[in-house]
Amino acid sequence: MAYNQQTLAMIRDSIRDIPNWPEPGVMFRDISTLLKDPQAFRAVVDIMVERYRGKGITTVAGLDARGFIFGPIVAYELGIGFVPIRKKGKLPYTTVSKSYTLEYGDINTVEMHIDAVHQGDKVLVIDDLIATGGTMLAACTLITELGAEVAECAVVSDLLYLNGSQLIKEQGYPVFAILEYND
Repeated sequence: MAYNQQTLAMIRDSIRDIPNWPEPGVMFRDISTLLKDPQAFRAVVDIMVERYRGKGITTVAGLDARGFIFGPIVAYELGIGFVPIRKKGKLPYTTVSKSYTLEYGDINTVEMHIDAVHQGDKVLVIDDLIATGGTMLAACTLITELGAEVAECAVVSDLLYLNGSQLIKEQGYPVFAILEYND
């Protein structure tokens, strides 16, 4: 699949904007419409697979919950494993955890199994979007605390106006977004 402006426009057009949700003043970028559009869904996966094929990635980590949609498919196509990073209390084995502040002021915690990644692993972290960056940064912290390297944080959409990707980059983690939104 060619990664060009026409492809990007098709992906962007497949995402539904929902104003004032979950709170007044927020523009929610709903990927459920992208997921049911086979051409747009395939384009997103193809862009990620093409970007990371041959780059030495050993593991894909997907963030709860929409990272669970894209992450396993990308891992499968790259011929590598997938590990989930879940909300607190959802994983059955011994975990490490990291708390962070959500966009609307609440505190949340993500966890991963202590044996999910290892020293020398090169991990691609996938989610649907970056807003304020808290979830992604918490995931990156867990991965590095377990001795692995974060190769890159990949998302469909980066909400630039919330400065999350900037925060992640300032902490030394590279970011790739298929789409960027300035408002």
